[in-house]
Amino acid sequence: MNETKKVLIIDDEKINIMALAHFLKPDYEITVAIDGHSGIDAAERQSPDIILLDIIMPEMDGFEVIEQLKESQKTKDIPVIFITGLSNTKDEEKGLSLGAVDFITKPFNKPIVKARIETQLKILDYIQIIEDLKKKLGEN
Repeated sequence: MNETKKVLIIDDEKINIMALAHFLKPDYEITVAIDGHSGIDAAERQSPDIILLDIIMPEMDGFEVIEQLKESQKTKDIPVIFITGLSNTKDEEKGLSLGAVDFITKPFNKPIVKARIETQLKILDYIQIIEDLKKKLGEN
């Protein structure tokens, strides 16, 4: 469980991608997608450990992206954290109800983003331990 975790950033704003990738790169393997369609494709091909997803994007917004991710057998269990300029509670509620594990508003605080990613990755590790134990005990 000490392998480098993979983070997929889906955002159409180059400055946001650069900022996130810059401070996450020392700790994570970073993949970037600049729109919803390529983000879904990257998630299915690369199976990242976590996805950071913007909501406001052309053609396909983040809400549509997460809906498709959660419908796919390959990507439904990947945790998604919204990082967005939208800050009203209705958008946050919608994002969480669609399956996001967290909702961070821009401008983001780097240590907070890192802490929230680390928390979700720990949860993933714990789930894997439980699944492994269930297999050992002969449960499904």
